Amino acid sequence: MSPPAPPAPESLCLLRTSALGDVTHVVPLVRTIARAWPQTRVTWIVGKLEARLVGDLEGVEFVIFDKAKGFAGYAELRRRLAGRRFDALLHMQVALRSNLVSALVRAPVRIGYDAARAKDLHGLFVNRRIPARGGEHVLDAIGSFVEPLGLKQTDVRWDIPIPPAAHEFAQTHLPGDTPTLLVSPCSSHRLRNWRPERYAAAMDHAATRHGMRIALCGGPSAYERQFGDEILARVKQCAPIDLIGKDTLKQLLALLRRASLVLTPDSGPMHIANAVGTPVLGLHAASNPARSGPYSDRRWCVDRYDDAARKFRGKPAAELPWGTKIEHDGVMDLVALDDVVERLDAFAAQLR
Repeated sequence: MSPPAPPAPESLCLLRTSALGDVTHVVPLVRTIARAWPQTRVTWIVGKLEARLVGDLEGVEFVIFDKAKGFAGYAELRRRLAGRRFDALLHMQVALRSNLVSALVRAPVRIGYDAARAKDLHGLFVNRRIPARGGEHVLDAIGSFVEPLGLKQTDVRWDIPIPPAAHEFAQTHLPGDTPTLLVSPCSSHRLRNWRPERYAAAMDHAATRHGMRIALCGGPSAYERQFGDEILARVKQCAPIDLIGKDTLKQLLALLRRASLVLTPDSGPMHIANAVGTPVLGLHAASNPARSGPYSDRRWCVDRYDDAARKFRGKPAAELPWGTKIEHDGVMDLVALDDVVERLDAFAAQLR
């Protein structure tokens, strides 16, 4: 006989403001809650940028916290939450700023990370913890935040809405059904970025050896524009479609969905691509793909994390605390061009 279903809370507050990849990991949790407890009112405190990606999820009230406003941002959030009370807070972000945000949420049940994954005084702002498990992917850790409430995430589904205009944008820039390599070269953690000349050589290989259309995407920052220009200056045998700074987050969703393969370091676009079902050739040395790589399929990733651990920490990755980042100058040089070419060839072979 199956155990009785846990009682449905009337209201939940989810706290995960950033970053793009991590808010993508929260979406399956939202789907899990909606499926098990369709009457539960869900409020999600999210960052201003991140709301542009997920802020139209059905059945969710979004409360935007704009950290760029400083104290005014906290005051605005306090006004939005004044007089409100939730059955539980899911405090899914470990940072001092997030602790201050959580203090504005009235909830008798306050669920946070286990002691091993908590830091920055996180434990002072929660009264229940998720199960302590080692070796979890970030998405699974976030999914476990409903377990103290008696629910378990057993299915992972995103279905992030993509408006028709975004699909039209993607079709205009990537028309037809030509196999497309979409390159998103920049992570917000700059030490995770690969060398421009290696990106260029990989793009040339994909175009000349496999006939792939090449597109280059990225955000509107001056750094990403400069990085993209350095790649374009080194490309010799293809003419990439330059989309850097030209798309919105919803348009990026549509572009990623139309791509055949996405080449990127550990970054938000890696996880957004995974969420729309596009294979990812992820570049990993500074971070562990088992923890923060594309959740659904890591077959096409290059994994040099253990090499990085041995070179920069003097021990194998298995002896490092789970989640250790190895962000050192030169760490991404451990990802050789030949590594990426081999993965490109393997991916192209299964397309035939």
